[in-house]
Amino acid sequence: MNGLLPSLALVRDIEASEIEFMTDRMLAIQGRPGNPEGVEIVRFGNAVGFYSKTMPWPAFNTVKGLSEADADEIDSIVAFYGERGRAVQFEAVPGLASPNLLRKLTEAGFYPSGIHTSMYMQPERREERQAGSAQDAAAGSATISIEPLREDQMELYASIHCRATGLPEAGISPVAANNRVLYGRPGWQFYLAYADGVAAAAGVLFTQGDIASFTFAAVLPEYRNRGLHRRLLDARIEEAHRRGCRIAVSQCAYLSQSHRNMDRAGMKLGYVRTTWTRLDG
Repeated sequence: MNGLLPSLALVRDIEASEIEFMTDRMLAIQGRPGNPEGVEIVRFGNAVGFYSKTMPWPAFNTVKGLSEADADEIDSIVAFYGERGRAVQFEAVPGLASPNLLRKLTEAGFYPSGIHTSMYMQPERREERQAGSAQDAAAGSATISIEPLREDQMELYASIHCRATGLPEAGISPVAANNRVLYGRPGWQFYLAYADGVAAAAGVLFTQGDIASFTFAAVLPEYRNRGLHRRLLDARIEEAHRRGCRIAVSQCAYLSQSHRNMDRAGMKLGYVRTTWTRLDG
């Protein structure tokens, strides 16, 4: 049973978990010989800015942890990314982002361009026969198994990652390289989901202290709606419980299939944060 009640302390824990896994991930990528992705991690007051020279996607060029205390840092942050020819994305978390901070973002030319959901739960032990059983039955016939990723399967992981998220095949090698540095790194665990013996989905877990983050999960298009995402979720909940985590956190698009799966698994809505993008970006 999820006994954690909504509070500002819980909101801070959820946001901190997102910052921690992203920081550890970017540090690992930055630590590749020669820092080929041009990663920088910069503190602006209490906020953390992530930047990559070669990865232009918003996830790698985002400012997290912004609060009222950092309202006067916005111009400096915009200048930092502007000097690098990159549009910056801000994240504003309810309860932590004050009206004054939002006004400052608006005055700097930013607008709320999207929303994203953060879910949480107290990890519980689950019997395997219960995990995703309703979805498996509805989907019909596939025999599903979840296995930890082997080190020699990183290219396979990257292929699933790219195909499931719409990235081109040219992205497989860079995705493999940027995740290979996480393999065996303290706190990180990769999983593959098999349907009738075929590797069809992948998921990632990161734990630090007593908080677990479900950082990524994706299913190949032709294997969706067969229960694989839910089974990956249950496997990570079980591992978070085994590691003694107090909270497990994950992110998803609001009202997506992932959102519904997390809800069925016992996760609750932590908050819906807004993403702020510059109008001329």
